[in-house]
Amino acid sequence: MQLKVFYFNELRVCTYVLWDETKECIIVDPGCESESERQRLRKFIAENELKPVLIVNTHAHFDHVLGNLFVAKTYSIPSAMHEGDAPLLAKVAQQSAMFGLAVAQPPMPGRLLTEEEPVRFGHSQLQALCTPGHSPGGICLYAEDDRFVLSGDTLFQESIGRTDLPGGNYEQLIDSIRNKLMTLPDDVKVFPGHGPATSIGYERRNNPFI
Repeated sequence: MQLKVFYFNELRVCTYVLWDETKECIIVDPGCESESERQRLRKFIAENELKPVLIVNTHAHFDHVLGNLFVAKTYSIPSAMHEGDAPLLAKVAQQSAMFGLAVAQPPMPGRLLTEEEPVRFGHSQLQALCTPGHSPGGICLYAEDDRFVLSGDTLFQESIGRTDLPGGNYEQLIDSIRNKLMTLPDDVKVFPGHGPATSIGYERRNNPFI
């Protein structure tokens, strides 16, 4: 499995494109807001002859779904997220207004993610780990064979997701991190929703919240 990260919009959301030898790909948290950002994403996909099959959202805060509508229309593909965040997605306009922004309403998810059914594309698969706390339906995406996890806004380098937004819960977030992420091997690389990559082992030793 291969991975490409883009840093999009004013909040510097990490948007990930994942693909394998079949050229099928998924786009995780498309945060592309401006036309130049949208064209960067489209150019990368075209130049690498990738075939998008699914949008996956780790959660439904507005900065992580800004590009959902564009990607869904451009490639005629559905989106997927945990059902716990569907109410947040339905209120993206209200979310963005809190930050003085106007965001077009993304389509509602065509698939609801659970831990029991992997996210599949090409010959690859990711396990959805339910990690509520930053939002009610937050998830992480774990690639066991490739030794990495996309942690969304659950875990960052030496930090954790904020819990002062609607639906946030600090105790729940810490419980998610301890029971779903800190049980992974130390060498698993962590690709977060903002900021630089880290690893489970590094966070186990250095994250002040854990």
